[in-house]
Amino acid sequence: MKKLLFTLAAGFLAITANAQLLWKVSGNELATPSYILGTHHLAPLSILDSIPGYQEAFESTAQVVGEVDMSLMQSPEVMQMMQKTMMIENDTTLQTLFTPEEYEKINTLSKELLMLDLAMAPKLKPSFLNMNLIVMLYLKHVGDFDPSVQLDGYLQQLGISNGKKVAALETMDFQFNMLFNGSSLQRQAQQLNCMVDHLDVGLESARKLTEAYMKQDLNELEAVSLERQNNQCDPTPGELEAMIDNRNINWANELPAIMQETPSFVVVGALHLPGNNGVLNLLKQKGYTVEPVI
Repeated sequence: MKKLLFTLAAGFLAITANAQLLWKVSGNELATPSYILGTHHLAPLSILDSIPGYQEAFESTAQVVGEVDMSLMQSPEVMQMMQKTMMIENDTTLQTLFTPEEYEKINTLSKELLMLDLAMAPKLKPSFLNMNLIVMLYLKHVGDFDPSVQLDGYLQQLGISNGKKVAALETMDFQFNMLFNGSSLQRQAQQLNCMVDHLDVGLESARKLTEAYMKQDLNELEAVSLERQNNQCDPTPGELEAMIDNRNINWANELPAIMQETPSFVVVGALHLPGNNGVLNLLKQKGYTVEPVI
């Protein structure tokens, strides 16, 4: 009987270790633990109600640390910076990046989902269109989330309303450049055209990612993110490094000082957590005890 109970308990722990969004970081001379929560842009706020230990962990910390300080998004300086970064600055236009057939196909989708005729915005970067079309496509066909209220911003605002400080791992300038200047206009056009040509595949991938997140299964989330179509929609190794691995390394180098100074509730995209190059493993390599909150 004891052996059976031990086996069941071990199985439960294995399942919860794989199905976990909230992690406790302690040891390595930290006087008070910090916590790391993985988020997902397409998940509803209701996920917080099902995350074990979330409320206690949030209340025990004095600071919310995000990828960026979301409160800055409404500042005139940041809005001006974003508007500049998302626009093509040279003589290239959207029409010159695509064949007439490709342009018409993309414009039709833009008018349907974004209520935007690209003739009115000929200098928008393809990466900006790609990002917004995916969100609106998901909202139209799946729904159950409000794109204007996302976990990252919500938790930062909740922290402020509870007297917590807010800190950021990256600047807005860095994120805008990563999103809109991280690849050439030609490569951005390739990815946008491929996305529009494979809408069903992209939508299914977004749905699977969200389902894995709602199950709080980091392993499945990572597995879905690594699925490939073997076409131009797939990220190159260099693009993956820039978007995930290099940022993980930077964050793992910054977090020790941040956590040492103030017990922190760290909020970053869930895909930054798992794997050998994930933030969790990188912190373990630095000597911290990193364990799921169950």
